[in-house]
Amino acid sequence: MLILQTLRWGAEHGHGIGLSIGARSGDLLAIEAGSLYPALHRLERRGLINSDWRVSSNNQRAKYYRLTAAGRKELALEESKWDLLVKAVSRIRKPAGDMV
Repeated sequence: MLILQTLRWGAEHGHGIGLSIGARSGDLLAIEAGSLYPALHRLERRGLINSDWRVSSNNQRAKYYRLTAAGRKELALEESKWDLLVKAVSRIRKPAGDMV
Protein backbone atom coordinates (compact mmCIF):
# COMPACT_ATOMS: atom_id res chain seq x y z
CA MET A 1 0.00 0.00 0.00
CA LEU A 2 2.84 2.42 0.81
CA ILE A 3 4.42 1.98 -2.62
CA LEU A 4 1.10 2.50 -4.38
CA GLN A 5 0.37 5.54 -2.22
CA THR A 6 3.77 7.04 -3.06
CA LEU A 7 3.16 6.55 -6.78
CA ARG A 8 -0.23 8.26 -6.48
CA TRP A 9 1.67 11.56 -6.59
CA GLY A 10 3.51 10.71 -9.81
CA ALA A 11 6.15 8.50 -11.38
CA GLU A 12 9.26 7.81 -9.32
CA HIS A 13 12.33 5.59 -9.46
CA GLY A 14 12.85 2.88 -6.87
CA HIS A 15 15.35 4.73 -4.73
CA GLY A 16 13.07 7.79 -4.75
CA ILE A 17 10.12 5.66 -3.60
CA GLY A 18 12.14 4.42 -0.63
CA LEU A 19 13.27 7.95 0.22
CA SER A 20 9.72 9.27 -0.03
CA ILE A 21 8.31 6.61 2.30
CA GLY A 22 11.05 7.38 4.81
CA ALA A 23 10.57 11.14 4.62
CA ARG A 24 6.76 11.05 4.75
CA SER A 25 6.87 8.74 7.78
CA GLY A 26 9.23 11.05 9.66
CA ASP A 27 11.94 8.42 9.12
CA LEU A 28 9.97 5.88 11.17
CA LEU A 29 9.70 3.57 8.17
CA ALA A 30 12.69 2.45 6.14
CA ILE A 31 12.27 0.26 3.09
CA GLU A 32 15.37 -1.76 2.31
CA ALA A 33 16.29 -2.33 -1.34
CA GLY A 34 16.07 -6.09 -0.75
CA SER A 35 12.36 -5.66 0.04
CA LEU A 36 11.50 -2.72 -2.21
CA TYR A 37 12.58 -4.02 -5.60
CA PRO A 38 10.97 -7.47 -5.28
CA ALA A 39 7.75 -5.69 -4.21
CA LEU A 40 7.97 -3.38 -7.24
CA HIS A 41 8.43 -6.40 -9.53
CA ARG A 42 5.41 -8.17 -7.97
CA LEU A 43 3.25 -5.06 -8.37
CA GLU A 44 4.34 -4.72 -11.98
CA ARG A 45 3.57 -8.40 -12.73
CA ARG A 46 0.09 -7.87 -11.24
CA GLY A 47 -0.46 -4.87 -13.55
CA LEU A 48 -0.76 -2.41 -10.66
CA ILE A 49 2.24 -0.37 -11.81
CA ASN A 50 4.11 0.16 -15.09
CA SER A 51 7.70 1.18 -15.61
CA ASP A 52 10.00 2.74 -18.16
CA TRP A 53 13.62 3.81 -18.28
CA ARG A 54 14.40 7.53 -17.98
CA VAL A 55 17.27 9.78 -17.02
CA SER A 56 17.08 10.86 -13.37
CA SER A 57 17.78 14.32 -12.00
CA ASN A 58 21.41 13.33 -11.39
CA ASN A 59 21.78 12.28 -15.04
CA GLN A 60 21.64 8.50 -14.36
CA ARG A 61 19.48 5.96 -16.14
CA ALA A 62 16.77 4.82 -13.76
CA LYS A 63 13.61 2.75 -13.99
CA TYR A 64 10.61 4.93 -13.17
CA TYR A 65 7.40 3.37 -11.89
CA ARG A 66 3.89 4.76 -12.22
CA LEU A 67 0.47 3.71 -11.00
CA THR A 68 -1.96 2.10 -13.46
CA ALA A 69 -5.75 2.33 -13.35
CA ALA A 70 -5.78 -1.13 -11.74
CA GLY A 71 -3.22 0.15 -9.22
CA ARG A 72 -5.45 3.09 -8.30
CA LYS A 73 -8.36 0.71 -7.76
CA GLU A 74 -6.20 -1.61 -5.63
CA LEU A 75 -4.95 1.36 -3.60
CA ALA A 76 -8.53 2.43 -2.82
CA LEU A 77 -9.33 -1.13 -1.71
CA GLU A 78 -6.22 -1.35 0.47
CA GLU A 79 -6.95 2.05 2.04
CA SER A 80 -10.46 0.84 2.96
CA LYS A 81 -9.02 -2.29 4.54
CA TRP A 82 -6.48 -0.21 6.44
CA ASP A 83 -9.18 2.14 7.74
CA LEU A 84 -11.19 -0.85 9.03
CA LEU A 85 -8.10 -2.30 10.70
CA VAL A 86 -7.32 1.00 12.43
CA LYS A 87 -10.93 1.23 13.67
CA ALA A 88 -10.83 -2.34 14.98
CA VAL A 89 -7.55 -1.80 16.82
CA SER A 90 -8.85 1.47 18.27
CA ARG A 91 -11.92 -0.33 19.60
CA ILE A 92 -9.78 -3.03 21.21
CA ARG A 93 -7.56 -0.43 22.88
CA LYS A 94 -10.53 1.29 24.57
CA PRO A 95 -11.78 0.05 27.94
CA ALA A 96 -14.84 -2.19 27.59
CA GLY A 97 -17.14 0.40 29.20
CA ASP A 98 -16.23 3.04 26.57
CA MET A 99 -17.41 0.98 23.57
CA VAL A 100 -20.42 2.34 21.72
